[in-house]
Amino acid sequence: MGIIAWVAFGALAGWIASLITGNDKKMGAGMNILVGIVGGFIGGLVMNLIGGYGITGFNIWSLLVATGGAVVLLLIVNAIRRIKT
Repeated sequence: MGIIAWVAFGALAGWIASLITGNDKKMGAGMNILVGIVGGFIGGLVMNLIGGYGITGFNIWSLLVATGGAVVLLLIVNAIRRIKT
């Protein structure tokens, strides 16, 4: 996938993950893109570790993997924020 596809895919995955975790009001478009891209790496890594397929292109499976990774990332960030306060 090209850089434009990564940004679009990251924005969509990050936005869906922020809706799932309740972070939508706190995050802007840039943060959604960043969370989605990092979530794609996390989701792909986890899927490869358990023997599945990670990000395979611009398709529904890859969106689910990236969104799952982004949800995991946001849950970890939320837990760290709760510990600090």
